Amino acid sequence: MDLYKNEHILLRYAEEKDTAIILEFIRGLAEYEHLLDQVEAAEESLRKYIFRENKAAVIIAEYDGVPAGFALYYSNFSTFLGRPGIYIEDLFVKPGLRGKGLGKAMLTCLASLAVEQGYGRLEWSCLNWNEPSIAFYKKQGAQPQSEWTTYRVTGEGLTKLAGELGSGD
Repeated sequence: MDLYKNEHILLRYAEEKDTAIILEFIRGLAEYEHLLDQVEAAEESLRKYIFRENKAAVIIAEYDGVPAGFALYYSNFSTFLGRPGIYIEDLFVKPGLRGKGLGKAMLTCLASLAVEQGYGRLEWSCLNWNEPSIAFYKKQGAQPQSEWTTYRVTGEGLTKLAGELGSGD
């Protein structure tokens, strides 16, 4: 289903047949963020969690019929607002196609989905050094939440923490 279309841009929900291009976009984003060595995602895990278990959704952006970017997002919940929101895990446009309105179209589309569903907010994280993205987000009216620090437990630390259930500590 098309979410948005103009003379050059098409936004649509990803389908399982798009799995390889989604992984390509993930790798492109990771390369841009200097984190390519951290990508563990594979087509099978993307198929499982996005298309079979519906843990996230993906919008594909095309420019003149060519896949140009993606936004991967999922619902979260604000206890303070008492309603869900949309969390954008990744929003990426291929470097050669930036500045053509694709990022704004995807962000606007996600804001529209949030409003249509009665959600309370749209949020995401951005690396502190990523000045071009920060400037873009601020231009769209986004405000940084500098009073919050993101914490993360992964890999061995996650396994260790999970094993402590019932240890009494």
